[in-house]
Amino acid sequence: MPKAESENVEHVPGQSNKPMSLPAHALTIEAVRDELEADLEDGLTEAECQRRLEEYGRNELDDGPGVQPVKILIHQIANAMLLVLILAMAVSFGIGSYIEGGVISAVIIVNIIVGFLQEYSAEKTMDSLRSLSSPTASAVREGKTFTVPTVEIVIGDMVELKTGDTIPADVRLLWGSSLVEVMNFETDEALLTGEALPVQKTAKEVYDQETGPGDRLNVAYSSSTVTKGRARGIVFAVGMKTEIGSIAAALRAKDKKTRKVKLDENGKASLRRYAQAWGLTAGDFIGRFLGVNVGTPLQRKLSKLAILLFGIAVICAIIVLGANSFSNNTEVIIYAVATGLSMIPASLIVVLTITMAAGTKQMVQRHVVVRKLDSLEALGAVTDKTGTLTQGKMVTKKAWIPSRGTYSVGISDHPFDPTKGDLSHTRQPPSQSGSNEGNAIPFSDLLKDNDDLECLLNVASLANLAHVHKSEDGWKARGDPTEIAMQVFASRFNWNRERWTAGDSAEWSQVAEFPFDSDVKKMSVIFQQKEKDCMVFTKGAVERILGSCTHVKWDDGNMTDMNEYHRSQVLKNMEALASQGLRVLALASKKWKGSTDAKAQFDRAEVEQELTFQGLIGIYDPPRPESAGAVAECHTAGIAVHMLTGDHPGTAKAIATQVGILPKNMSTFSQATIDAMVMTASSFDKLSEDEIDNLPVLPLVIARCSPNTKVRMIEALHRRKCFAAMTGDGVNDSPSLKRADVGIAMGQSGSDVAKDASDIILTDDNFASILNAVEEGRRMFDNIQKFVLHLLAQNIAQACTLLIGLVFKDDVNLSVFPLSPIEVLWIIMITSAAGLPDMGLGFEIATPDIMQRPPQSLKSGVFTLEIMIDMVVYGLWMAVLCLCAFSLVLFGWGDGQIGQGCNDSYDSCDNVFRARATTFVCLTWFSLFLAWEMVSMRRSFFRMQPGSKKYFTQWIEDVWRNQFLFWSVMAGFITVFPTLYIPVINRKVFKHEGISWEWGIVFVEAIMFFIGIEAWKWVKRAYFRRAARKNVGAGEHGNEVNLGGFKVVSEQRSEENDGLRDEEKA
Repeated sequence: MPKAESENVEHVPGQSNKPMSLPAHALTIEAVRDELEADLEDGLTEAECQRRLEEYGRNELDDGPGVQPVKILIHQIANAMLLVLILAMAVSFGIGSYIEGGVISAVIIVNIIVGFLQEYSAEKTMDSLRSLSSPTASAVREGKTFTVPTVEIVIGDMVELKTGDTIPADVRLLWGSSLVEVMNFETDEALLTGEALPVQKTAKEVYDQETGPGDRLNVAYSSSTVTKGRARGIVFAVGMKTEIGSIAAALRAKDKKTRKVKLDENGKASLRRYAQAWGLTAGDFIGRFLGVNVGTPLQRKLSKLAILLFGIAVICAIIVLGANSFSNNTEVIIYAVATGLSMIPASLIVVLTITMAAGTKQMVQRHVVVRKLDSLEALGAVTDKTGTLTQGKMVTKKAWIPSRGTYSVGISDHPFDPTKGDLSHTRQPPSQSGSNEGNAIPFSDLLKDNDDLECLLNVASLANLAHVHKSEDGWKARGDPTEIAMQVFASRFNWNRERWTAGDSAEWSQVAEFPFDSDVKKMSVIFQQKEKDCMVFTKGAVERILGSCTHVKWDDGNMTDMNEYHRSQVLKNMEALASQGLRVLALASKKWKGSTDAKAQFDRAEVEQELTFQGLIGIYDPPRPESAGAVAECHTAGIAVHMLTGDHPGTAKAIATQVGILPKNMSTFSQATIDAMVMTASSFDKLSEDEIDNLPVLPLVIARCSPNTKVRMIEALHRRKCFAAMTGDGVNDSPSLKRADVGIAMGQSGSDVAKDASDIILTDDNFASILNAVEEGRRMFDNIQKFVLHLLAQNIAQACTLLIGLVFKDDVNLSVFPLSPIEVLWIIMITSAAGLPDMGLGFEIATPDIMQRPPQSLKSGVFTLEIMIDMVVYGLWMAVLCLCAFSLVLFGWGDGQIGQGCNDSYDSCDNVFRARATTFVCLTWFSLFLAWEMVSMRRSFFRMQPGSKKYFTQWIEDVWRNQFLFWSVMAGFITVFPTLYIPVINRKVFKHEGISWEWGIVFVEAIMFFIGIEAWKWVKRAYFRRAARKNVGAGEHGNEVNLGGFKVVSEQRSEENDGLRDEEKA
């Protein structure tokens, strides 16, 4: 087949790079062999492998073009705020204002460089996290087994798979030849399907072509791992044609960028409809280019702010020109440009980028890699369980022996360590004991005169292929997760398999093994005890074991025939254990009276009949020890946590209750709410969007969910105006990771596809690390609010001073400016363009109560009503003080004579130049002092720490604590003096004169500045204290559902709730 033709064939799930008549799982082994022209005896020749490699390409996922510096650079330039600055730069150069243009050029260059380096660094970090799923593979070629690079595996290759291998491609398993076999073969497909437990494979079956990936038991998938056994198979799909490749391709497919044309009932549309669709498409393109309709809420708001401020800047410039009769005087035109520039927070993007970059570096130390700087504004969490909330390792929780009662294992942070976790015992069965686990008892006491426990432990340890051992690095285990859990349980009683089977004089020696089979759902072994009886030990599904049992030791400890009552009680206790989220296995044994020759042929049916029932074992995937605390902190922080998992509903509900996702007092809620809180995917998927929206609460737990279920959940959260984050590790999580506002992938166990779809990566795979991201995100968000308020308040102060100052006229009716254009530019450079004080605010530490308050409102984002009122109040107060300073010097202590040409000449303008210098010092210092006041938007500058006993000196320590901010303010404070007193520079460049007695006005006004700011903060504290008292106990949360004292849905934060902060009580 020509290469071009093979590439153009649309991929069908389960198909091959070389299209076959049916998917591989729907064909017999012989049909697959014939259609792929494979050789089941000797494999392909090297020449044929090379030909197929050239025809179908390398066996690797298409990671796209990789890190693209040019694309990253364009992304830095194409945003609304930067475009406004570029336009302002062009205007400045166009009118000959080279200094202003040069400064704006510097700001643009710094912003692009910082943003480029940060994003480039983040992408390179991602590249370092990506690794090939399986570096090498064992392939049979020309009759010999070779170890070849995974990327060189081709369709038709015959590969050998064994425990621990990562499967290199999609493989059709083989059966029926002396050279090919599937022996006790299980694979872990959690990354692909989300199923936590290994999947038992069989090569004998042929399935319908519509069978889903999780049920194709004759196929092993690329990137999944072999947990048990060995197998051979034919590779039928490589690279992007594998199941994992098809998901990756779907994720990377570009979304359509065109609007659909609305058609009438006849399927036709008028020209007006086409024009409307084209217009909307064009509007979408412009919006995406300017950044006003893409990205997170903060991105969109800042882009819209840039456009708004540009419009205001143009209006301000027109006002200046209009007030001077549109004079062509150069100084008037430059002043108009300077007035417009005063409205643009030139350093906003730079400070925002640097603040977030510094935050991401902090997050790396806290096990969080942020791929996108803007992904941490708010987090309403949707979480996948496997390996995120839980440890991903099976642990025995309970064991029940009918004649002895229930044995329980305490919680431990180390699932493989049999010395961790208390053993306890109660005589009651699980159906009666409930959560009562009895008292902790040493294992040696439990074993005293306890033959029944020894019998159970014999089955648990010997009918078991797992190995548990202690190494220098701690306890290690290998094998099937379920068998590891049972082996660790036996090891708690010093009943480890190695103890009984190791060495030449071993107590037990194995005679035969019957591996787990999906048809009989049992695993059995025959062991000969030294100088004693030969025994059969069997474990498996409870129903199948019961069907093979004829005897049992019941309450009195005597052996008795098993009857229907006994069977019903066993099933009742099995259900009790399952309701606690446990996977339940039954254990049985019997004396073997047949042959003990290991070479003999054994009849499995005969071996596994007339067994004696020994008991039940309940196994589960335990939550991480920090998960419960993390979930509780999420609730405290106003973050709703939903658990979507492929596990059994009983397991999912138990885990969710244990970690606190579900309230412990569910019975106190209405039945409709209880039913909505826990659902299966089949029930949830049957609901229409309207039915989901009408649920009293979105499900907190969805069991047996598919990738589409997770996507629908994300969409349901979006319809409820929630900002959703999705955590997960598998390929099955990738669609929802991409659809969520913030996708959080696992760095260790996560698939490459999941990482590629994510915004944030947890390098330690720990759900609790999400809280680190949330805390750091909130700290950054708070600090962004602080420096945005600082920047815009001083912009308002500058603009108001310049615009109101137009009322001062000279003899020829031209405005005499209270600040010269160079002074305006200098203030912008020192307090705004360089952005050092604002960077200092960006480095502020988190407030103590940051995780005890609800998320920020997604509707208002940074620009809350409080922020907007503050910026107007502070800006106007600073402008009033500056204009008063100008008037006092010019009219209060001066003669009031303005003169002529005072905007560019010192002659006869001494009073104007001194008044201008005083105004310049005042506005510069006010802008710098305002940065200190913004450390807390409500607490007093002199009482940042309300609990401190240092009533008069605490503010000095607070100022010194953030040394970057301190030295930034000091630098701006000092730089005023050279501009005032260096000859020529003061009069010729800045158009002002050195001052003397005017310093008295400066100091008095500085005191007035602090008095005004502190008075306003006092008013705010009083208002919010009153609001807090009014709302305490009122429960005015229309957007929240309270379950057991925590919030299930927290859409937005009301302004009244702000009154509950610590700082509001100061």
